[in-house]
Amino acid sequence: MTERVLPGSRMRPVFYIMLFLPMGITNGYAVVSLAYMLSQAGVSVGAIAGLVGLSLLPQTWRAIWAPLVDATLSVRGWYLISAVTSGLLMAATAFVPITRGNLGIFDVLCFGFSFTATITTIAGSSLMAHGTSDEEKGRAGGWSQAGNLGGTGLGGGLGLWLAQHAPLWTSGTALGVFCIATSLALLFLNEPTAEHRTKSLLGSLANVGRECWTLLTSRNGGLVFFLMLLPIGVGAAQNLWSAVADDWHASADAVALVNGVLGGVVAMVGCLIGGWICDLMDRKTAYSLFGIVIAVATVLMALSPRTQTMFVVYVLLYAFLTGFSYAGYAAVVFETIGKGAAGTKANILSGISNVPLIYAGFFDGWAHDRWGSNGLLYTDAALSVLGVLVFIAVVFMVRMLAERTPATI
Repeated sequence: MTERVLPGSRMRPVFYIMLFLPMGITNGYAVVSLAYMLSQAGVSVGAIAGLVGLSLLPQTWRAIWAPLVDATLSVRGWYLISAVTSGLLMAATAFVPITRGNLGIFDVLCFGFSFTATITTIAGSSLMAHGTSDEEKGRAGGWSQAGNLGGTGLGGGLGLWLAQHAPLWTSGTALGVFCIATSLALLFLNEPTAEHRTKSLLGSLANVGRECWTLLTSRNGGLVFFLMLLPIGVGAAQNLWSAVADDWHASADAVALVNGVLGGVVAMVGCLIGGWICDLMDRKTAYSLFGIVIAVATVLMALSPRTQTMFVVYVLLYAFLTGFSYAGYAAVVFETIGKGAAGTKANILSGISNVPLIYAGFFDGWAHDRWGSNGLLYTDAALSVLGVLVFIAVVFMVRMLAERTPATI
C-alpha cells in the first residue's frame, strides 16, 4: 500500500521539530517559569523542588506507557490528544491563584501536563522513525533534539519573560496555545504503518513486547543500550554554571543570558549541525567524537582566563557542542530502532540515557565541592573521555566474539 503524498516535503524538518516542542515547553515552564512565579508568591524552595521533581517523574518512566501508543488508536490521534491536553492543563495553571494554599493544585496540573507531554514525544518518535529514510536518521536526531531544546527555551525563556513583564495569566496561556499549535504538523505527516497491531489489544501489546525484546537482545541493540549508559557528552556541567560563575566574575545577567534563551538557541544550532554530521559518517563514531570534542572544550575552559567574557564564550561553546552530542545520541537511537513499534523502542533507549546525566551531575558536583570549579570541569571532561574509551573497548570485544561466534544482528 503506497503512502499518500503530502505537500510541504521540503518543510519536513520544521514539522518534525514542532513534534518535539511540547516536551520542552512543559519542562521549561515547570522548572523555570512556574517555579519563579511560585517563589515570588512566597512558596518555599523545598515545596517548589517537590513540584519540579513531580513534573520530571513522567519523563523517566515514559517507556512504561509507550506500548499503548504503539498498540492502540492511531499515532497521529495520540499526538493530537496529548498535545491538546498538555496545552489545556498548562493554560489551566494561569487561572489558579498563585498562593501556598493552592500548591497541591499546581502539583496535579504539573504532573498532568508533563505526563501528557511524554505521549507527544512517544508519538513524535514513531512518526519520525517511519517518516525518515535510513540516510537521514542523523538529521532526524538533530531535528528531535532541536525541538526539545527549543521548547525548553520557550517554556523557560518566553514563559519567564511573560511572567515578569505581563499579567501572570499570560505565561501559561500563551505556552498552552503553543503546545496545541504543534498539532498542525500532523496535517503534513503520514500515519505510520502498523504491522505489529492485531485485532486484539493483548496481541498488539505482545507484538510490541517481542519487538523490544528482539532489539535489546540483538548484538547491535545491546551495544546501543550499553552506549546509552555511558557519560559521553551528556552536558552535566551546564546544570552547575551558576555555581562556578563567580570564579569568572560573571554577573547574574550574564549567567541568565547564557543559561537562558541564547544558550538554548546555540544548542539548537548545534543539534542541527551535529545531526547533519552524523549522516556523513558512522553515527556511533560521530557520537563518540562529539564526546571527545566536548571534553577538550571543557579542559580549555578550566585553563581560560577568569573573565566574564571567557565565561560567556565557553558556556555557549559547551551548549553548542552539547547540541552536537544530543543529536548524536538521538541519531544512534533512530538508526537502531528501525520502524514497527518505534515509539516504545525509542523511549526505552531515551529513558536509559537519563542515567549517565544523573550520575555525571553527581560526580561533577562532588568534584566542585572538593576541588572547586577546575575540579568540576576536569571531572566532566574525564567522564566523557572515559565513556568513549569504555565504549571502544566494548566494541572491540564484541567484534572479537562475533568473529568466533557469528550471530544475527
